[in-house]
Amino acid sequence: MRLPTGMTLRTIRLTSILLLFPFCCGPRSFSQARSQPAQVQLPSAEQNPTRPEIQPPLNVDRDPIPSPDENLTAQPGKPQAATPGKPVEKGQNGMYIYRTNVDEVLLDCTVINEKGETVNDLTQKDFRVFENGVPQTINSIEHQDSPVSMGILVDNSGSMRDKRAAVNGAAYKFLLDSNPADESFVVNFSDRAFLDQGFTTNLTALDRGLSHFDSRGATALYDAVAASADELSKYGKNRNEVLLIVTDGADDASHLTMQEAIRRVQNLGGPVVYSIGLIYEDSRQEADKARTALQTLSDETGGVAYFPRSLQDVGAIAAQVASDIRHQYVIDYHSSNPFGNGGYRTVHVEVRAPRHGHLYVRTKRGYYATPETTQQLEQAKKQ
Repeated sequence: MRLPTGMTLRTIRLTSILLLFPFCCGPRSFSQARSQPAQVQLPSAEQNPTRPEIQPPLNVDRDPIPSPDENLTAQPGKPQAATPGKPVEKGQNGMYIYRTNVDEVLLDCTVINEKGETVNDLTQKDFRVFENGVPQTINSIEHQDSPVSMGILVDNSGSMRDKRAAVNGAAYKFLLDSNPADESFVVNFSDRAFLDQGFTTNLTALDRGLSHFDSRGATALYDAVAASADELSKYGKNRNEVLLIVTDGADDASHLTMQEAIRRVQNLGGPVVYSIGLIYEDSRQEADKARTALQTLSDETGGVAYFPRSLQDVGAIAAQVASDIRHQYVIDYHSSNPFGNGGYRTVHVEVRAPRHGHLYVRTKRGYYATPETTQQLEQAKKQ
């Protein structure tokens, strides 16, 4: 039997809390699963990952978890920015030594040409980085296929019933095309979000998580995005984080607004959001609302929003997203504005390589600097 899950060590009954949003779900609670975060450890009766899991209908009452909008302030996570230790240290000779802040930023970028193809042969001299409009010093640029921590969010509302088989097939193909070392989890969401498979590299387990659906109810997209960003921040092992969203309608059930969800993602230092909007059957007003939301979520985080004309196009789009994620540049630059000043910083990246014609750069529009005293940057560089 599937137990309710929460992103804290406690569970709170829905009848006792009003300002909650549901990310309640999955084979077991988050608190139980965290003892083995790298791989989902199934009970002894379920060691065979191909064995179907018996689960109750998704409308069965389960304990929800607190909404991340309870605290929208910046929290520690895998850094787009990191600060060194104490600014003043006592040396071996008894003298106090002033230690300058590193104030480095790691920025993931995808570069495409006018045909929409990724460009993979650029060098450091081709890039320019601006933070709040000020040119920055680039320390290094690497082009690499690094493993990512990824959440796959699939709309489970009633209107998706006839689309899920094709969507699940495309999602599985996406996993096949991704880096084999990627760790992923699966969330099915309607008016509640359910973690139907925790972090794992096991494709069979992920495919089984995708199959846990009973399409009904409304669409709480923003709540699902915020809760998934929390999951990535707390338990993802890789610096680079991604959310892939597949939905066929606008949000009509979240406790959070779109801007609150975006702020939550940015405060956590990630992830990049790729979205696929199956809105070709909606009315114009409904389609415009959904398109604006998905486009904004993706644009603000450095991802891409796709709007296929039919269900048959989803597979090709999923393959494109997998390729996009695997062909990125990592820019390491020194911020001229010390992190101790805090605040949100806009980021703009330009590429000039005449041999390729006009090029486009996809990256995050900015980040929140926090005066954390961690070793996160050095850890990220070692990955």
